[in-house]
Amino acid sequence: MHTRWKNWVHVTKLDPDKMLPSGAIAEIASSGTDALMLSGTLNVTAENMAALAKEARASGLPLIVEPAGPEAVLWDGVDLVFVPSVLNSSDVQWIVGKHRSWIQKQPVQWEKVVPEAYIVLNPDSAVGKVTRAACTLNGKEVASFAALADHYFHFPIIYIEYSGMYGNPATVKAAAEAVESAVIYYGGGINSGEKASEMARYADTIVVGNAVYDLGIGVLKETVRAIQ
Repeated sequence: MHTRWKNWVHVTKLDPDKMLPSGAIAEIASSGTDALMLSGTLNVTAENMAALAKEARASGLPLIVEPAGPEAVLWDGVDLVFVPSVLNSSDVQWIVGKHRSWIQKQPVQWEKVVPEAYIVLNPDSAVGKVTRAACTLNGKEVASFAALADHYFHFPIIYIEYSGMYGNPATVKAAAEAVESAVIYYGGGINSGEKASEMARYADTIVVGNAVYDLGIGVLKETVRAIQ
């Protein structure tokens, strides 16, 4: 499990602050998606994260928690904890500050931890606003962050995050071309098989989140079929 994530091509992101109808997670699990990631920016608590994790565990899929802060970290019954550092944030707490605080305050199961270099590119998104990310980067600038993350800091994942909007494929391509070792994750606006297929040309792993809540599981299945 601790290295198998490198081969995933499709991950479904579930938000502890949003509701799914009864039985939805079981249907998501049958879609062909490779893993479930529990992640959100607003109103995420230890309680709602644990409640969603309990339901998600029953799916049998690999389960990842991607915490927005130390309070949302969960270990029990979780396969991996993906920990983001927002490299283009102007606030150091989102790059290293919350991480040091977390390590100081609680025991860390390091064998489950996978660091992520986040590059947030939607200025209207909650994550863009909360982290005060510089979202108006061009492709060359994004590629420089990706190269820094890969070659200098050796992050195993570089996550291009458009969060709620469909991004620029040329920007994702530029980031991918700047990277040798890291896995490229893409998230944002994947609400059709066509968009999933387009971004999968450049990203190793496609993350689908909002479409599950806004458009339903049929669209999720379409995105899986498009890239698998």
